[in-house]
Amino acid sequence: MDLLTLSQGLDTIWIVLTAAMILLMEGGFALLEAGFVRQKNAVSIIMKVFVDITFGALVFYMFGFALMHGKDAGGLIGLSGFFNHSGVDHISLNVSMDTYWLFQCAFVIAVISIVSGAVAERINFRAYILFTIAMTGIIYPIAGHWVWGVGGWLGKLGMIDFAGSAVIHGLGGFSALAAALFIGPRIGKFAANGKANIVPPSNLPLASVGAFILWFGWFGFNSGSTLSATNGSIGHIAVTTMLSAAAGGAANIVFTMLRYKKADPPMVINGSLAGLVGITAGCAYVSNDVAILIGIVCGIAMVLVSEWLEAKQIDDPVGAFAVHGVSGSIGTIALGLFAEKELTAQTGQGYYGLFNGGGWELLGVQTLGLLTVCAWGFGITWLSLKLINRFVRVRVSRDEELVGLDVGIHGVPAYSQEHDFLDIDKLKA
Repeated sequence: MDLLTLSQGLDTIWIVLTAAMILLMEGGFALLEAGFVRQKNAVSIIMKVFVDITFGALVFYMFGFALMHGKDAGGLIGLSGFFNHSGVDHISLNVSMDTYWLFQCAFVIAVISIVSGAVAERINFRAYILFTIAMTGIIYPIAGHWVWGVGGWLGKLGMIDFAGSAVIHGLGGFSALAAALFIGPRIGKFAANGKANIVPPSNLPLASVGAFILWFGWFGFNSGSTLSATNGSIGHIAVTTMLSAAAGGAANIVFTMLRYKKADPPMVINGSLAGLVGITAGCAYVSNDVAILIGIVCGIAMVLVSEWLEAKQIDDPVGAFAVHGVSGSIGTIALGLFAEKELTAQTGQGYYGLFNGGGWELLGVQTLGLLTVCAWGFGITWLSLKLINRFVRVRVSRDEELVGLDVGIHGVPAYSQEHDFLDIDKLKA
């Protein structure tokens, strides 16, 4: 066996394994969101995750991947490789196109899963399927082409987003905000005087296990983005990922103890996730100390933004926007401030962070790219839901919401306790 064959084999194994780790994160999303919502809506969470994986993978295979990585048209969109991926442009890789597609597919499934949490407990299942098709087939692939596609206009300007703080989390978070605004708050979430009522999570241990699975999968998310098993930065990426997540959780514990006189478990869970989101753009390009700083800022910002959302009567049951949209934005901008020259040299752009003597170029490009991607996610999500609503009601009926989506939409409760057999008609009555 020659060295080239060995290298190709190692890279293939690495990418497939890390893609599997990212796909395992769907189990994390399922447990996290099911634990955060009320018991009567747990099945609906699981069903949305299955839509993400099934419809998302098929749609991305048929045309989403081509729009993202096809031959460039004006820096805006890819226009080749539909269905069979022949003629797809991509960076120089040491693996097959099928292997590369699998890794990218895992990413697109994560994007739509971000949005699902913001509309939990009140979105029509049929409408969610249609929006999943829009997100995985059009919204994310086009934004992804701008940054990661060969010839994408933001990539040519020099934007850096190693594993997707902007392209995945910023886009997904602002799409989640648009969806939450469009669909409106849950019945009873806000009192007549505007005060937010507490909706207790149904199962915090379940949510915490979901967070741990997401944390585990993030090592594949970030380290796998090297797309090479022999890349010398894998260890550094894993360390910055760990440190930022730990700092986000630790800062959240201290901050909520000072603010609420007790450590708030849902906030702490989301604080660690916020640290993970924040480091995703710069995990390969910032120092360990900066990774800790990013985690601290994201962990605290997540709390403040969650409070702001409730003050504005915006209902986001799992904190999708505060975790992904805000922390993704912080991480993207932080790269423009703290990226190290020695680490960003591999990008070929010659840009590095303002605070390391790199000037304003990278910060300017990062800011422009972030604003563009987030505005695209918010605007097209709103338009997509408005269009879908003309054909399929986006929000469930009042009766379906009150009885719970598990029985009202899917015809089965998440947990049976005393009965061997259930009369579904009576449950719906």
